[in-house]
This record gives sequence, C-alpha cells and structure tokens, in this order.
Amino acid sequence: MFRIALILLTLVTLPAKAAEDVVLGLSKNQVEINTTFDGSEILLFGAIRRESAMPEGNLGVVVTIAGPSQSLNVRRKERRFGIWVNVDAVEVDAAPSFYAVATSGPWSDVLSNVEDLRHRISIPRAIRSVGAPSNVKDAQSFTDAVIRIRKAQNAYKVNEGAVELREDTLFQTSVKLPANLTEGDYTTRIFLTRAGQVVSQYETVIDVRKVGMERWLFALSREQSMLYGLMSLAIAIAAGWGASAAFRMLRQG
Repeated sequence: MFRIALILLTLVTLPAKAAEDVVLGLSKNQVEINTTFDGSEILLFGAIRRESAMPEGNLGVVVTIAGPSQSLNVRRKERRFGIWVNVDAVEVDAAPSFYAVATSGPWSDVLSNVEDLRHRISIPRAIRSVGAPSNVKDAQSFTDAVIRIRKAQNAYKVNEGAVELREDTLFQTSVKLPANLTEGDYTTRIFLTRAGQVVSQYETVIDVRKVGMERWLFALSREQSMLYGLMSLAIAIAAGWGASAAFRMLRQG
C-alpha cells in the first residue's frame, strides 16, 4: 500500500510529458555479488500517468532486463572420419549476458513485429550479428544456437503474461536473476503499447557489482595476474597436501 501511495503521489507532482508516461519503482537498484550469492529477485512496480482521457486500444506492458553485451565466436562441429571437428564459425557482434522479457499478455497481442524490430525487444532482436563468412549459408542458425544454449542455462527467458496490470493503471512483475551474473549495468526498459504499437517507454539501470572477497579476487586476477596465479597454485598445493594428510590419518586410525 505504501508503494502504491508513493506512486500515486508522484503521478500528481510530476510534470506532464506525454499522453501516457511510466512511473517506475524497483525493490532494489543494486545487486551485490559475494561468496554466498545464489541469485536475486527484482520486483518492478509502477503506474501509468495520463494527462488526458485514456486513449483507445488495448493497453500492453513489456518489461526487459538486459545484462552487459558480449561478442561471441560460435562454432559448428561435425563428425568427420570418426572425430568431431570445427567446420564453420560465425562471430556474433553483441549478445546480452542475461536477457529477460515479461509481458502483460500474449506476445502477438502486446507488440507488433514492426515495433519489435524498431526497439529490439525480443531475444532474437536483442542479439546483433552484422555479418557472416560467405561460405556460411545458414548464419541465423548460429544465433539460434546461442539463444537455445542460454535459455537452457536460464540466462535468457520470456514470461508472457507475467506482468500484472490492474485497471490499466498499476502494474507489477518480478524477474529472477541467476547466480552466475556478469558484473555491470543491467539496462531495464518498460514499454507501454496500444494495439501493439509502442506509445511510451522508460529506461533505468540496475547496478550489479562484486563486493568483499569476490571483488578483491576479481580485481587481483585482472590487475596482478601473476600474483593471482601464484596464489592459486599455492592454494592448490596446500589443499592437496591437506587432503593427503587427512587420508593418511584415516588409514592409521
């Protein structure tokens, strides 16, 4: 109730900008990754502020959260002469490390293909692959492979109907972030649609950072790679010696 009251107060005090605007709140805008981090859940709640009567057309809400983008080399293997070998490779220019989409209704009802292409909202549109070698005739299959693998890893997800929309004014949803998050800025976008057309959008950022021991080890591996390697070697030797000593004690007992 407090969140709803805060949103309604904001609706009154904010200056008007468009026929329909989003007022958004997040349960947290920063995620800290430490040694015990096993994932997180972000609650998004908001309202739609209007300066005039409600427009015609069915209202839809689409929420996306995208992790930092990475370039990928995707290879295809084939079995030849009894062994698996790389036969083709395609470079994907930019693929989000994490991507989640939630909608207030069926995908075909809330967003048209033209608007999806314009705003790059769906998972295939969010991945950018400019070109492929001329000898690769089915370059799209490499992008499809990235999507299939990351969906299996729970890094890409689409939740149709997961946005709860009340009286065409208040909305909320939640997105689960996995444990294996990439550090960086997670761009969060909210799209309002009417009859499949985007009429307004809002963008903010969720900050995901390593803290404590995780942060120290990450910085050490990047800034002092030799020291990090020597320390890892020492830990491995100590662990091996400890395991051996424990085994001898058990045999003697």
